[in-house]
Amino acid sequence: MSKNTICKIENIEKRFPGTIALKNVSFEIKEGEVHALIGENGAGKSTLMNILNGVLQASKGKIIFMGEECNFANPNDANHAGIAMIHQELSLAPAMTAAENIFLNRMPKTKLGLVDYKKMHEDCLFLLNNLGVDHISPNSLVRDLSVSEQQLLEISKAISYDAKMLIMDEPTSSLTEKEVDFLLNIVDKLRSRGVTIIYISHKLEEVLSISDTITILRDGEHIITSPTKDMNEHKMISYMVGREYEGTHIRNFIKDYSVLKPILSVENLSDFEGKVNNVSFELYPGEVLGFAGLVGAGRTEVLECIFGARRKKSGTIKINGEEANFDNCAKAIDAGIGLIPEGRKIQGIFSKMSVKENMLLVYQRCTSKRGILNNKALDGIASEAKNNLNVKTPSLDVLITNLSGGNQQKTIVARWLVNKPSILFMDEPTHGIDIGAKNEIYKIIDNLTSVGVAVVLISSEMPEILSLSDRILVMHHGYKRGEFLNENITQETLMSYTLDEAMTDDERLAISKIS
Repeated sequence: MSKNTICKIENIEKRFPGTIALKNVSFEIKEGEVHALIGENGAGKSTLMNILNGVLQASKGKIIFMGEECNFANPNDANHAGIAMIHQELSLAPAMTAAENIFLNRMPKTKLGLVDYKKMHEDCLFLLNNLGVDHISPNSLVRDLSVSEQQLLEISKAISYDAKMLIMDEPTSSLTEKEVDFLLNIVDKLRSRGVTIIYISHKLEEVLSISDTITILRDGEHIITSPTKDMNEHKMISYMVGREYEGTHIRNFIKDYSVLKPILSVENLSDFEGKVNNVSFELYPGEVLGFAGLVGAGRTEVLECIFGARRKKSGTIKINGEEANFDNCAKAIDAGIGLIPEGRKIQGIFSKMSVKENMLLVYQRCTSKRGILNNKALDGIASEAKNNLNVKTPSLDVLITNLSGGNQQKTIVARWLVNKPSILFMDEPTHGIDIGAKNEIYKIIDNLTSVGVAVVLISSEMPEILSLSDRILVMHHGYKRGEFLNENITQETLMSYTLDEAMTDDERLAISKIS
């Protein structure tokens, strides 16, 4: 092992029944660097990190950490050796305090054997202050903290184990731009103290800005390890997908709406909780209407009100000019509306069901005259959807949890496409998936609009909104702040409409009354 190498991964192979997830992967990680690990969904990143963290054991090969060969039986072994991992799905206990979460299963005790809450509070405060975090109280319940604050708790917990190497899996995927900046400053601070960071992210700009070295995996194989200074986005994507990258697909935007009739009309829509306030808009066949706004702006809640997943207090909803009030989701589905939800793992997939069962969950047309499901026809529909959307799966009968995030997302998209909706709501459809899967989702959107399907797209990525939307509606604190044709509109203009600084006095007054 060369000088300053903290970890050497040597010929690692991991086999699962029917598949090889990792094939002779080898590379080195230097001490005190931010080492980015990237690749498409299913490339083997999480599998490799789970081996490094003791969640899984390698079928072949070895891990050498700080000069010693390691075979971790579980994450506790890895923690005690100096390796900690922060998973994309945070694992904190929501009903416990910040301090209790950090010191779970190792709380300091008094001489009488009772939990020493005073010392635990002081130790927690020391860890947080050491990271420059002064806005989280050790006594705060985790359920009351934002996602970014929970991320900081996870980092503090890792540091409390005196971690020499910290694995961060998609740490900024659910954060606002301001929160991302704060977290990256923490990463930089840890690097300056000699902590090694393995940084997994699909955000390539972020990877280029924070990392020292980049390793790329593809289909379970090591493709390249390179200094970040020798990389750019184009090169990275080409290595990830295994071919020359052609760039993001850009739609031909609708310029003239005068000949179109709205398929969906919403007037003065409000809910009972003040999350949606007098929102009005129209949606036209074959268009993408982008919803921009910060987290908590009310974008998701508007779609939930229309779809029957949230109680409507007032307002009118019309489908093709006819008034429609959906008091449940089934009625919205029958009317030709589909909804791809924001939380793939919580609201999207059914983890105990197969890929095929997840695809056909809302499909109602494949029945015989006696109302018995025609399994042969269902198999054909699922197989066609799998091929059309390029869902990578060893079989339609495997559990959906065996698929990568991108392929799970395409399965959820397939669920609605087989139902042939006329309106499709897509809430953060590319969240947490790689660049290849993103572009496939973009092409699906283009194909849908080309046959007249109307799409509402919620995305926290402004470039995505700008590249896909014919019109853009900006939400802010439950209100519609503005609406724009995608014509000479800039990211800066959109951002200015999402911020509190741009609020009018009337808006401030209205929001204060709701609060």
